[in-house]
Amino acid sequence: MRILMWLTIGFGAACALCAYFLPVGWILPLILVFLLASGLGLCWKPLRRPATALLGCALGLVWFCGFYTIRLKPADRSDGASFMLYASASDYSYETKYGSAVDACINLDGQDYQVRLYLDEKKTISPGDTIEGTFRMTYTTPDQGKFSRYHQGNGVFLLGYQEGSVEVDSGDEKGLTQNASVLRRKIQNILRKSFPEDVFPFVQALLLGDDSELDYETDTAFRISGIRHIIAVSGLHVSILFGLVSSLTFRKRYLTALIGIPCLLLFAAVAGFTPSVTRACIMVGLMLLAQLFQREYDSLTALSFAGLVMLICNPLVITSVSFQLSMSSVAGIIMFREPICNWLRKPFGKIKGKSLKAKLIRWYTTCVSVSLSAMILTTPLCAIYFGTVSLIGVVTNLLTLWVVTFIFGGIMLTCLVGAVLPGVGGVLGAILAYPIRYVLLTAKLLSKVPPASVYTTSAYIAIWLVYVYILLLILLLQRKKEPGNMLAAGVVGLCLALILSWWEPTLYDTKMTVLDVGQGQSILLQSGDRTYLVDCGGDRDADTADLVAETLLSQGIYHLDGIILTHMDADHAGGLSNLLTRMDTDLILLPAEASEDVENLRTRTGGLVQTVGENMILRFETGEIRIFASSGGDNSNENSLCILFDTEKCDILVTGDRSEFGEWLLMTSNELPKVDVLIAGHHGSKHSTSEELLETVQPEIVMISAGKDNRYGHPAPELIKRLEDFGCTVYRTDENGTICYRR
Repeated sequence: MRILMWLTIGFGAACALCAYFLPVGWILPLILVFLLASGLGLCWKPLRRPATALLGCALGLVWFCGFYTIRLKPADRSDGASFMLYASASDYSYETKYGSAVDACINLDGQDYQVRLYLDEKKTISPGDTIEGTFRMTYTTPDQGKFSRYHQGNGVFLLGYQEGSVEVDSGDEKGLTQNASVLRRKIQNILRKSFPEDVFPFVQALLLGDDSELDYETDTAFRISGIRHIIAVSGLHVSILFGLVSSLTFRKRYLTALIGIPCLLLFAAVAGFTPSVTRACIMVGLMLLAQLFQREYDSLTALSFAGLVMLICNPLVITSVSFQLSMSSVAGIIMFREPICNWLRKPFGKIKGKSLKAKLIRWYTTCVSVSLSAMILTTPLCAIYFGTVSLIGVVTNLLTLWVVTFIFGGIMLTCLVGAVLPGVGGVLGAILAYPIRYVLLTAKLLSKVPPASVYTTSAYIAIWLVYVYILLLILLLQRKKEPGNMLAAGVVGLCLALILSWWEPTLYDTKMTVLDVGQGQSILLQSGDRTYLVDCGGDRDADTADLVAETLLSQGIYHLDGIILTHMDADHAGGLSNLLTRMDTDLILLPAEASEDVENLRTRTGGLVQTVGENMILRFETGEIRIFASSGGDNSNENSLCILFDTEKCDILVTGDRSEFGEWLLMTSNELPKVDVLIAGHHGSKHSTSEELLETVQPEIVMISAGKDNRYGHPAPELIKRLEDFGCTVYRTDENGTICYRR
């Protein structure tokens, strides 16, 4: 049956090829090539496995081509079109920055599509409600970034944006998905009443996979400490559920299958049929069927079958990070757990009997081997998608996973009891809160251990990661395997990478990094042993804080000398609160007009906040930062603080979001020098970075912090032309990514 594994590998590779790289015109020729190659290979026994994979590639290409023609093309034709929609809500609406959003089902060209609708106003919509209005549709093509791939991986191929008025009518009839959403909301309400407020977000995430109420600090602690997987409903949760069902049915195979399969289906529906939980439920369902019919169960075959079924239903699930992590973690456990476990047990000799020592050794080696084997294939994905490699994850898993099993079962029991006896449910929830707090505290404490994680924002860490996998490949190819030597070489390589990451920035007197935060601004200014941050805002507050923190941590910097916010708009200051949970600072400077924000920040930081009502200078050994106060008025953009970073090597000017008028006020009230680098005002707006400013400061280089395809059209063509006329060298984060300037 391992032939199914090779077929699935080929099928998945073809789907990935089409989803990420392959133009439609290349599909037919490749189908013919793969079919011919597989036909020749199947005739020769030594090549049957790769030939089966090539056959899978051909079948995958055929299937993707058909899926594109039947399912994706009608959605693609709707891209950019505006038309009247009649949609049925499949879930509850939720608030966004600009209104609300809801998942719904629409009929397009005779086919039902799952869409996500964005409304301009805050509306409360329930599953089954009918939504009527005009929406502009956007097709979630693969080249639109990771969030579009998230939508595609979950079967959402169209996004709708409200145009005009929208009417919502209550609906009575509900399908399976809508009823599952209603049940999920009822479970959430029971959990909210049963558990203390400080642990409820974790409880909701653990049982339902809903991390929307988990605060940034906790979520980051779980990611850095290497146990983020426990709050993303996956195989761990399904295996615990299966264990509970098996215990309740006394492992009677007929009774276990009779109760277990409906429980798995219900759990998957309540969890939203996410790729990870769907994969796990299919595999456990196959295990139940194997037990029922007394057939052999093969983990790799079951994993292959689950992957193939999901790819057939939606070939674009291959782009889902959840699917990739779920499949790779299980594959790693199946392939590497046993040899790692045997190697870990080798120093203890033969482990016999049921003594406490023997049980502890088995528990220790099993937990560590499962964690390490899962990490082997998931670490590259975490590095690519999240830029993080947890070094302390094995320790955190060892300290917490044993208690998570009991917590998960306790949450389910509390939920069942709380539905009938709310008071008793509250007592159970209060008791269960203590082990939950232990998990939360453990994650937070271990995430603060330097370095709990390393980050691929450092090129040296990225190189080290490649080096580790070269060592792993050599180990696998060796006849006499010496994992201890390879482990030692990997540790030495890590130490060298960390030393280089921390030492390299000290080679320069002046360092400036314009971070690629999308449509926003965040700039690091460094000289000598001083590090200042100018602004902390971008497309998403959490992502901005992550990028700032990880850029600094990858350089061995755990403390900022100061944070200067030019003004308090979200695209300049939205990520500050999140950043302060990861990075300490001596000083926070804000414009004098930001009175409300000052009080909030002072409460949080204990008086580190100062307002700049008049020009001030921050002096240090190798230079100074001159901060020009706002000129008054009601416009926050014109009130932006301006910063002149003056060192022995160069001068750098930042003007915030000031327009031509604000720049004129700056020039008339201050004497500005010629500068080496100018940060273009207002993300490259045509109304900023005026000719007068350019003539005054005469920059050699102009840097623009703007997001890709932003709705404001930044940077404006008029500005680019103006900079070209002045002979400036232009760098843009939307094209160049993060920009590093060293002198």
